[in-house]
Amino acid sequence: MNSQKKGLGAWGIILLVMLYTGVLIIAPILALIFGAFSEGLAPAIKTLGSSIFLDALWLSLKIALLVVAVQTLLGTIVAWIIVRHDFRGKAFLKSLVDVPFAMSPVVVGYMLLLLFGRNGFLAPIIEPLGIKVAFATPGIFLATLFVSLPFMIKEMIPVIENLDRKQEYAAETLGASSWTIFWRVIFPQLRTALIYGMTLTFARALGEFGAVLVIGGGIQGRTETTTMYIFRSLDERHFVEAYSAAILLGSFSVMIVLIADSIKRREEKHQSQEEAVERL
Repeated sequence: MNSQKKGLGAWGIILLVMLYTGVLIIAPILALIFGAFSEGLAPAIKTLGSSIFLDALWLSLKIALLVVAVQTLLGTIVAWIIVRHDFRGKAFLKSLVDVPFAMSPVVVGYMLLLLFGRNGFLAPIIEPLGIKVAFATPGIFLATLFVSLPFMIKEMIPVIENLDRKQEYAAETLGASSWTIFWRVIFPQLRTALIYGMTLTFARALGEFGAVLVIGGGIQGRTETTTMYIFRSLDERHFVEAYSAAILLGSFSVMIVLIADSIKRREEKHQSQEEAVERL
């Protein structure tokens, strides 16, 4: 009797989790798909082939790829320093990495506007140099860089902490250089985390809205990203355009995350097999 109650309780929890997930994730996705194709396939295809949408998509992809490149390099370096070095202010640095998680993207955009706007604190420095940040692509890049900062660092820190230092010491004893040790010993152990961190960073950068709207202004053909295109289409009551763009953007992000997750599982399986062989 007790086992039956436990079984019913477990099934109840599973059903609740599935219902929760379905209401929050699956139902909105289905509504989005229905809205995009409510007038047939042709209007959706026309939207996705328009020059205005393609310009917005290209800007989003360009910014996201550039942000991923910077965060992969600098994020890995920051994670390495946090794990492998002890210094005064280390705890503060670790806390600082979490700030973008807690801060509203709109506030981030406003802060950048205060720095780089027409009457901003840094305006007297950058304006004579002909550098335009606010309401331009550099501003969108900086805003996206800020909000996506923690993803690579947070992904890399636990992996670096769990690196097998014995292999590094062995390679050093055999006379390997620091560069050789990194590429031959350390990098293979970081590869999966790097891929996953890059994926999360890319997805976050691609979907950013609040910060880039404030600092970029959403100027059509210049600073309008895909998320701002969706917002403008909704504001102008062009619902099919907004739904179609949202489906493409969402599908792209989900596909990339699924691919990265598949790579991560395969690498973990391969690593566990290697460890099993070593134990034998």
